[in-house]
Amino acid sequence: MKKIILAFMAVSFLTLNAQTNEENKTPDFKKWQARIRGIAVIPYESAKIGVIGGDVAISNTFVPELDFTYFFTKHFATELILATTKHEVHTVGSDISAIGGPNNANIDLGSVWLLPPTLTAQYHFYPLAEKVFKPYVGAGVNYTIFYNVEDGNTVKKVSYKNNFGYAFQVGFDLMLNDTFFINADVKKLFLKTDVTVDASNLATGLAMPAAVTINPLIMGMGIGMKF
Repeated sequence: MKKIILAFMAVSFLTLNAQTNEENKTPDFKKWQARIRGIAVIPYESAKIGVIGGDVAISNTFVPELDFTYFFTKHFATELILATTKHEVHTVGSDISAIGGPNNANIDLGSVWLLPPTLTAQYHFYPLAEKVFKPYVGAGVNYTIFYNVEDGNTVKKVSYKNNFGYAFQVGFDLMLNDTFFINADVKKLFLKTDVTVDASNLATGLAMPAAVTINPLIMGMGIGMKF
């Protein structure tokens, strides 16, 4: 069985290498693409909040995004996605009656910036109209960094734990000519983080741990070029 697996891997490598070499000889085969998109980031958030309970609300945002794609072959590519977003955060329906507040409160947790570099492996389809319309699907991983936390006016301090997540995408390139194209892309990130809220300014020793699921949907549209 081991010999069969090794033989299969060797044949696959040689086939991929041969395909790559053949495509590299084609004058219009370009290995690199770069895109600039405007993206809407829409979190599908939920949370388990200790001590005061309730849920979490995270604001939507719209930002520019830059990505680079490298083609190993005509069909297989990898894409690196770079963008950073700022979100306002608050709890929903929390019970702070024990410290003299209402039992259905929204607590301002300030804002936080997210930097989630994402790397996906893509498969590009080439239908009959391949010279114009080029759809693709992708899947990969991201590592989200939380930074520039602003704690707001309610609590003393909020901290977020950086974490890995998964990403899936679907999109298409609409070629304007051999170099430039229009791109539309939708990604779904599956992302969780541990949040700790220091609310000792409200009650002595009050710390609120929370497990927060963000799972944003990212919809983008922009322009790109092949080189």
